[in-house]
Amino acid sequence: MSLSVDPSRLSGVKRESTYLAVCSIQGGREVFSVRLPLTDVTALFPLPDAENPDEDNRRVNLRHAKEFGMYLANPRWVAPALLVRDAGGCTFEPLKGSNGEIGYLTIPWTDSGLSLMLTIDGQHRILGIDLEIKRVAHEIQGIDRALAKGGLKADRVEKLNAEKERFVAELERMRSESIGVDIYREKDGALARQMFVDVADNARGISAAVRSRFDSSKVANRTLDHVIRHALLKGRVDMEQDRMTKGSPHLIGAKHVADITRGVMFGTGRTSKAKEAALEDNEVVAAVLDFLDCITEAFPDLGAVADGTLSPQVLRENSLLGSVGMLRVLAAVFHNLRTAGVEAEAITGHFRSLAPAMG
Repeated sequence: MSLSVDPSRLSGVKRESTYLAVCSIQGGREVFSVRLPLTDVTALFPLPDAENPDEDNRRVNLRHAKEFGMYLANPRWVAPALLVRDAGGCTFEPLKGSNGEIGYLTIPWTDSGLSLMLTIDGQHRILGIDLEIKRVAHEIQGIDRALAKGGLKADRVEKLNAEKERFVAELERMRSESIGVDIYREKDGALARQMFVDVADNARGISAAVRSRFDSSKVANRTLDHVIRHALLKGRVDMEQDRMTKGSPHLIGAKHVADITRGVMFGTGRTSKAKEAALEDNEVVAAVLDFLDCITEAFPDLGAVADGTLSPQVLRENSLLGSVGMLRVLAAVFHNLRTAGVEAEAITGHFRSLAPAMG
């Protein structure tokens, strides 16, 4: 008997994945840019260990990673590309006619023994994705176990099946949605460490003031534009900086307006998504404007700032009312008194009695 065997059909165990990638040059290095399904990320790149940090990277914060994983439940989520260093494990096969810029990138799985990957930027995103996938899978397994036991009422079975359907859809969404990855080919370990330092040094974090302007997930931020139209704040809110320096022409920053809003609505208590969801934006705006009316009427110095006869700089030099901390305290007191049923006129009178102590 004569047998003809095609060796190309024999692959054995291949713990690797191939993707279409764009090859470019940055800093003298080849960079392969790909889009990966979220469920592929944890198979390809090393998972950070909060207890045993990589000596070439910073310690991962488990809470931050979990928060990113939970954030992925937001159907409008957004995240920047992961930055990964490859010391030679990946192979790239350019497509004909692409001038070497487009081709097939084969990436060994992280547990294959052939992976030479190191995360430069994105540890928390990688771990967060893994934790969220495992959480959803665990929920599905738990529901399956409950259904397998039997003896459940029909309405309970219906509820469990609906929950399972929701979790399965969530898992499918993570299979279909992707995140960008830039893979830098760098074999030199010392240069790879320098890449991590350079990325950290050149990253500019978002200030709390800017977050307050653009993060619409919190009611204090969503209502910012309406609140700063009050005479006391109009033209006197720094929309970029978090700290008010001695010579700043602004009274407070956007972050501080959000802090005051939280003080008016929640006092010194902690906020929660449930509490935030129970509030209407117009209700919040009205309450904060009432507070600003109250302190502007009660404290002559703030009244002078509102009508433009006293500058924020002079206020800071001569009064505690120039302190953001004091304004936050007053906001919390306003909340407590209002919650206790004290009338607005009485609250204003109480604050007016404190005016002599503000010098």
